[in-house]
Amino acid sequence: MNAYLVDGVRTPIGSFGGTLSPIRTDDLAAHALSSLMNRHPQLDAMAVGDVLMGCANQAGEDNRNVARMASLLAGLPQEVPAETVNRLCASGLAASVHAARMLHMEDANVVLAGGVEHMTRGPWVLSKASKPFGRDMELHDTSFGWRFINPRLDALYGTEGMGQTAENLVELHRISREDQDAFAYRSQMKAAAAQREGRLSEEIVGLSIPRRKQDPVLFDQDEFVKPNTTQEVLSNLRPAFRKEGGSVTAGNASGLNDGAAALLLANELGMKEQGLEPLAQIRASAVVGVPPRIMGIGPVEASNRALKKIGIGFDDLDVIELNEAFSAQSLACIRSWNLADDDERINPNGGAIALCHPLGMS
Repeated sequence: MNAYLVDGVRTPIGSFGGTLSPIRTDDLAAHALSSLMNRHPQLDAMAVGDVLMGCANQAGEDNRNVARMASLLAGLPQEVPAETVNRLCASGLAASVHAARMLHMEDANVVLAGGVEHMTRGPWVLSKASKPFGRDMELHDTSFGWRFINPRLDALYGTEGMGQTAENLVELHRISREDQDAFAYRSQMKAAAAQREGRLSEEIVGLSIPRRKQDPVLFDQDEFVKPNTTQEVLSNLRPAFRKEGGSVTAGNASGLNDGAAALLLANELGMKEQGLEPLAQIRASAVVGVPPRIMGIGPVEASNRALKKIGIGFDDLDVIELNEAFSAQSLACIRSWNLADDDERINPNGGAIALCHPLGMS
């Protein structure tokens, strides 16, 4: 059996502390799942073999298998199982790949996959003391970054933050600040054009947001996109992660954000039984490990391996979607593939620098 993408929806992506702030993480994921099911009224919910959702934090309302909680909140039968997948920034993608494998093996014929991240509502966590009445507790904000670092791991590989790993790629690949800002500007302009022309509207499922002493408001547009930014504005921002000689800024990096997405996947039998039509076939995937200090270079070899499996190259691709965690990381990947910085096939509707990057969702 082959695996096919049938449909996909997502919430609009909210800015950190923005419009989605009052919505719980599990409710956000449930909205994506229920909206997807509502688009296919002929689909028997009992035919869904599993629900796989990516989530990177899992320290707050997304704890204890948020995929299962969201599935139940979305109205799926309790007989339908669910699993939360964590591969950090690739959690949602990993959930989709796991779903495809299930369909190949006929462990299920229809699967829902996707991801959720609510970085605004990521809680503070306090460790317990190592002994009674001890005072060696640690307090961490779980919205982003390391917490409770193992000193052995730090000694072996380092535990630099994501921004620092982007700076490491800047040094290794000799990427200028100007090139990073230019890439970020293009991402913003592409996303603004896609938003203005309605190219994103079909995939976005809006939410009714409650407001104190006011009527609820419909939220149906990504709110981090900055259509009025300029390269001059971007060039004036200060380095965020390396004060001396740094070039990664808030403007050429993705922000902290909130959102959820859900995909409907099926194999041939599932589509036939449920009256579904495919959008695309999932033909190959690959995962690789790279040195932690340059973690953002991972897509290079992973993509090379996936393309090799099916005997095609980058010249055969019409669209290339690359997660823009940072301009520096994106450019390091693009140049490693021997592509132009402004290759029009890359993120034609803008990328994470403009749309942003709720970790487990995107």
